[in-house]
Amino acid sequence: MLDSGEKLGAFIVPTGVGASVGGFAGDASCYARAFSKVAKLIVNPNVVNAGGFSGINDNMFYTEGFIIDEFFKGNLSLSNSYNNKIGVIFDKAIPEDVLNVHLNTIGAVKTVYGVDVVAYDITEEEVGVEFFINENGISTGAVLTPETLYNSAEKLLSQGVDAIAVVCLFNDPEDDNLDYANGAGVDPVGGVEGIISHCISKKFNVPCAHSPAFVDYSIHSDLVNPKSASEYITPTFLPCVLLGLSNAPKIVSEYGFSIDNLDFLVMPFNSLGSTPVFEAIKRNILIYAVKENCTLLNIDNESLFKSDKIIEVATYKECLELIQAIH
Repeated sequence: MLDSGEKLGAFIVPTGVGASVGGFAGDASCYARAFSKVAKLIVNPNVVNAGGFSGINDNMFYTEGFIIDEFFKGNLSLSNSYNNKIGVIFDKAIPEDVLNVHLNTIGAVKTVYGVDVVAYDITEEEVGVEFFINENGISTGAVLTPETLYNSAEKLLSQGVDAIAVVCLFNDPEDDNLDYANGAGVDPVGGVEGIISHCISKKFNVPCAHSPAFVDYSIHSDLVNPKSASEYITPTFLPCVLLGLSNAPKIVSEYGFSIDNLDFLVMPFNSLGSTPVFEAIKRNILIYAVKENCTLLNIDNESLFKSDKIIEVATYKECLELIQAIH
């Protein structure tokens, strides 16, 4: 529980693992928003990012995966932050017309929401992003020149930014998973997006999130599954990242709130082989494993832990009702 007396929870959906809820484009947002009505909620970007939309609200802490892991290990704390100064890194490989679309997006988000984007920097070299679906069906990839990202990040941090958005050029992923538009399978770019944000957060201890850029920024007119739809009606996915980073918590060591304040953790029921779950069990924090949300990982309580700290529930609705009754 926080010093204010409010409950603190974590609502996590791992990226790139084919989650049936949260594996697409903001499709876990409605669930997270319901939970945020009864507790302050740590969410990873995958939960609320939705292209031109965002499921984030003032009762959520937008926190990327590496920082979440370090938080659960007790290596850092988080502190409320509002109207962060945001810097944006653009991949040198992005063509001028695509860059202009993103710069117009920044202007629009600043005008409509008052988000404080104070600077941007174009990398000295092409970042070189590769992504693919591995033999287990998981989305992953590689960053060929992370040093050029670090150089740009240092320039932005020297200008006083509090958070960093990264926009790298990606090849069109449609051939990697033709079912994604139909609300099935794995987001082919999700895994490497997590790798990119980890690179910056780990090295500089600042909030970070990534938005992909594509050479083809035309709007798709084919009907798609509602779970994927928010990515097919916008030429850029940058708005949700800027909205999330605007109030992302600062990473601190001596004040704020820590893992000791956490009341509960909510996870898909068969993706339990992660640092937050291991650390929560060690610290006697209740974990709610939601069967409504399945992934490709097949790591559940029965196969790995057999822990009485993991409570399996059928749906997010049932989970929320149980949290309200217990905590």
